[in-house]
Amino acid sequence: MPHVALPAGQFGIVGPLVQFPATGRVLSELAETLLRGPSPLTPAEREMIAAHVSHGNECQFCAGSHAAAARALLGAHASIMDGVLANGAGGPVDARMRALLTIAGKVRVDGRSVTAEDVDAARAAGADDQAIHDTVLIAAAFSMFNRYVDGLSTTIPPDPAMYRPMGEQLATRGYLATVA
Repeated sequence: MPHVALPAGQFGIVGPLVQFPATGRVLSELAETLLRGPSPLTPAEREMIAAHVSHGNECQFCAGSHAAAARALLGAHASIMDGVLANGAGGPVDARMRALLTIAGKVRVDGRSVTAEDVDAARAAGADDQAIHDTVLIAAAFSMFNRYVDGLSTTIPPDPAMYRPMGEQLATRGYLATVA
């Protein structure tokens, strides 16, 4: 049971975004910018970072919905997302993404734990300053989103299969459709 009144049938973050439109619009715009705006990281890579951080934070809704969006964007390579959920930065990703997932995992716990060596490893694997910046900001923002969802005790879909259409919608329509 959510801690505040939320619209029935709206799972996870969607309920608070709809119920509280002033903050809902700003948070949706932030997600749209981070996950779909210009970046050297593909939308699939950014969704993987969001799902990885959310999984580490044990936010079931955000991990499920962003993993589903990553799978939709990855298409025939969707199993990569499952490998990242199972093994984190040790999943079936290239060295650049492995280094970025390592940074994201550290930001999730304590941003101060990101070291110069972590950043050097990401650069050596091909990440530029924008990719490193975007990774850190996605990890920080999703830690906030996870705490927002869980702090309000929002509801999760009763059937895990419901994440697939959510992910497909996020992959095709982005993050502003909910609050439009």
